[in-house]
Amino acid sequence: MPHINKQMASFFLTTKCNMECVYCYNKHKRGDSAQTLPFHIAKAGVDYFFSIRSVSRHIRFYGPGEPTQEFELMKEIVQYAKEKAAGELQVEIQTNGCFDCDVREWMLDNMNIIWISFDGEPDIQNANRPRKGGGPSAPVIEENVRWLIANSGTHNLMVGARVTISDNNMSRQKQIVDYFYSLGIRYVWTDPIFPEVGDNPVCEKTNAIGKTQYDLDAYVDNYIEAHRYAQEKGLFYGSFLACNFDGVCTHHCRTCTPVPHFTTDGYVSACDMVIFGENPNHMDCFVYGKWNEGEQRFEFDQQKIEALQNRSVQNMAHCHNCIANQYCGGYCLGEVVNETGSLYGQKLETCKAIQKLFVKIGLPGKYYDYTHP
Repeated sequence: MPHINKQMASFFLTTKCNMECVYCYNKHKRGDSAQTLPFHIAKAGVDYFFSIRSVSRHIRFYGPGEPTQEFELMKEIVQYAKEKAAGELQVEIQTNGCFDCDVREWMLDNMNIIWISFDGEPDIQNANRPRKGGGPSAPVIEENVRWLIANSGTHNLMVGARVTISDNNMSRQKQIVDYFYSLGIRYVWTDPIFPEVGDNPVCEKTNAIGKTQYDLDAYVDNYIEAHRYAQEKGLFYGSFLACNFDGVCTHHCRTCTPVPHFTTDGYVSACDMVIFGENPNHMDCFVYGKWNEGEQRFEFDQQKIEALQNRSVQNMAHCHNCIANQYCGGYCLGEVVNETGSLYGQKLETCKAIQKLFVKIGLPGKYYDYTHP
């Protein structure tokens, strides 16, 4: 199923986080002040999404901080959504995996898809994703992963890993496969690292160019080797660059639909990378709705919705002659806008990497069991 067909409502629960990841894309935007999504807005978000999507009953918890830091709020939202969905609810989370026994026991009974942000072997994980105030995160995550998988039994639960690839772990992707396999994980998605979202597009900040860039060609070569190795072991090892390879698409992701991401400050964003509605700067094109507290309803900007919907391979000249255009959809809007300042921009080196992957590994022959988070 192409990534754009993953229709779900995302709830940005809180800006609080219990880790200090070295490459966090929103750490400066998030700042030190804590914000939490008001429950009445979350309830209205559930109602709104279920009203516009007659089929999907899929909700998801995501950043900008760590969702489990607002555990009670998450439980309330799930309970409300279950009542509204009449037993058909699918619940997903992307989490840093550092939570306690109470959280994991509740997750076992109430989550269907758990993606752990997890960069591989402990030395890499602990260097990239230390706990707040210092200390390793790998031991806690390993224990939680093993416990959840060991106790999943008849529960409808998948526990997978979402890996950020940087220079630190690019050449260790086969080892990543072995490591996750040893933990019981059978589904892994990798994402090449991308620049932080600041106040201006990356292209305007010449001193920032190159800080998070590396040899994408080398990533692809190492990924292909690890991908084939993982297939032999019975483990799915995916790349965000190939997230649409299992079906035909003209748009890259759910951002183009758009589907709602409810922010802590009462806005509706179309993208995981746009975590606030106030002062989104060059990412303003993704903020297409706002909660009206006085009237207790969402208000939407139809022009922004249409602009997102119109961003397709047919409307981007650089996509027209690409061999992978129908299996890519123009790549990630959030990254493109953040780095180029335009909905119709291009990450040329990424395009080359996608084309190489398309030639080397081709199409999977079936839908991915679990689409990219």
